Amino acid sequence: MDKIVYSPVGIIHTGFHDKKDAPIQGVFAKDARGEIEIFKQYADGLEDVEGFSHLILIYHFHRSDGNSLISTPFLDDETHGIFSIRHFNRPNPVGLSIVKLENVKGNILEISEVDILDGTPLLDLKPFIPFFDHRDNAKTGWLNNPNIDMARGEPGKHRSK
Repeated sequence: MDKIVYSPVGIIHTGFHDKKDAPIQGVFAKDARGEIEIFKQYADGLEDVEGFSHLILIYHFHRSDGNSLISTPFLDDETHGIFSIRHFNRPNPVGLSIVKLENVKGNILEISEVDILDGTPLLDLKPFIPFFDHRDNAKTGWLNNPNIDMARGEPGKHRSK
């Protein structure tokens, strides 16, 4: 198979400069704010984006520490296969987050509920559409309620590892 190469369409700016400072999941960090700077040559692609309350961000984990097929996630003490967790040390360091869109100012998107490090290259963004993106009766595998309660903990619960 041919090599796959992507170029960023923008940069994500946040107040999180170290992995240990970023929230475990943005959904538990309602006040965590940031901006997405869409590069000028892609700005026309933002037409009508302001009508959506949330966006799906696809980005490059530019500060990944390499990759491992087995890892320990932040919400458990047991190891799991990399494809059953959301850890950033992946064979292809691609991240996915859902953020709340607060405002659009030209090529700048003001966002909240963000859990992404400052300077992260944005590969793509798509509108979050609840009708398409929600699944009834979805199972959560090894992730159980005590794990979720730990992440929920205090607003903006951060990584300890």
